[in-house]
Amino acid sequence: MKHVAVLMGGWSAEREVSLWSGKACADAAERAGYRVTRVDVGRDIATVLTDLKPDCALNVLHGRPGEDGTLQGLLEIIGIPYSHSGVMASSVAIQKDIAKTVLKAAGVPMPGGMVVSRLEAAKQHLLPRPYVIKPVAEGSSVGVFIVREDHAHPPQELTSADWKLGDRVLVEPYIPGKELTCAVLGDRALGVIEIVANTKFYDYEAKYAPGGSTHLLPAPVSPEVYAECQRLAVLAHRALGCRGVSRADFRYDDSQPGLSGLACLEVNTQPGMAATSLVPELAVHAGMTFEQLVSWMIEDASLGR
Repeated sequence: MKHVAVLMGGWSAEREVSLWSGKACADAAERAGYRVTRVDVGRDIATVLTDLKPDCALNVLHGRPGEDGTLQGLLEIIGIPYSHSGVMASSVAIQKDIAKTVLKAAGVPMPGGMVVSRLEAAKQHLLPRPYVIKPVAEGSSVGVFIVREDHAHPPQELTSADWKLGDRVLVEPYIPGKELTCAVLGDRALGVIEIVANTKFYDYEAKYAPGGSTHLLPAPVSPEVYAECQRLAVLAHRALGCRGVSRADFRYDDSQPGLSGLACLEVNTQPGMAATSLVPELAVHAGMTFEQLVSWMIEDASLGR
């Protein structure tokens, strides 16, 4: 029986989400017949895993250190095969500004914008309203602001002494229209979901609170837009060097002609796996049970990713 260490928790701003994802995956792995050890990742993770000696690690951490290449490097050094993307893809994808450069070079349409210090972004409007401010290396919409036309000043939360989301932020034009997402499993695209937030936008609450958002699957867009989302998700996955499962998030301004209104926002190398998460829903739509999805990730684990 394969012994799987399910790595969850950690100390990022997304700790709570990771614990939900980790519990769901650990439960599914046990139902699928694996021997499972649940590991809440702390600073002693190298010692814990060296003593535990699992056959592989199912990495269900979100944010640092599980999504930025740090944990991947440690797993490579101590020789434990692991799921999801490797060192390089993880470290590049989590830095939204660097990932944007790589993806644009590969032909993936991305929003414009700039990277500035959070204090500079708080001083004055750097783009015509509406626009978006987001930390360069956080997920789950943590620290994201939509600055609308009626906002006289940029968000002053950026100047707070309690701000823990990094000193650099990405300032991008706001793209109106639909929120779309597409997962890649191995080398194939799954379906495309439209996310309709039941809050002001698809923020942390909309992502994780029951009833926070409505998922439309398949997304009610034209076959051409649907297929282009799938093509771009695979292109982005390959351009960044992702492995295992990833998820690309898009905005689609359906007032624009053809495919011109479609833009990729980012690629998630450690997408959520909780009950309300998108990848499990896409896998079910593709004919996989949650247990089969988790088993696939476990069996896909390797070194040198």
